[in-house]
Amino acid sequence: MLERAQRFSAEIKRRRSVRHFSGESVRREVLVHCIEAAATAPSGANKQPWTFVLVTDPALKRRIREAAEKEERTFYGGRAPQRWLDDLASIGTDADKPFLETAPALIAVFAQKHGGEADERHYFVSESVGIAVGFLLVALHHAGLAALTHTPSPMGFLGQVLERPPHERAYVLIPVGYPADGCRVPDLERKPLSAVLVTRD
Repeated sequence: MLERAQRFSAEIKRRRSVRHFSGESVRREVLVHCIEAAATAPSGANKQPWTFVLVTDPALKRRIREAAEKEERTFYGGRAPQRWLDDLASIGTDADKPFLETAPALIAVFAQKHGGEADERHYFVSESVGIAVGFLLVALHHAGLAALTHTPSPMGFLGQVLERPPHERAYVLIPVGYPADGCRVPDLERKPLSAVLVTRD
């Protein structure tokens, strides 16, 4: 058991967010199995308040990119506080999001505020969908794929482009694929375990 825990810890430490993807296609079955794993996540009252939309159509990816960049230009052009922009500077992000087209697949995750019928209640929706997204990122990494969590704000455009019903709210957009040749990622430093773990023996 200890060995399995150590192996998993070592594997997941290698996961990094990637913003430069190759155009190499990914087998649909791999993505579907990763989404299937994500859909096993625990949820409030087992309501499973999530929808995963898998997008590989180039024209649809272009529409998503155009809509996302419109929001991002507003964000970087004045909506974001300077401190937020300063914190993002080391990552090197800006309003241009070419990865939304170059990545062979996008997985849009939607949170269901309630069921298909308005009187079907869902509970702890954000928490439940967040756990499912965590499962998804781990599954994609384990399968040998790179991914990025992209959250332009607001994301109402995503529901419109993907024709989702009103009770679904866009939660996160995840480009998925293989890193481009020569892909580089920011040299980030993780907090040491001693800074995030508290034990009460």
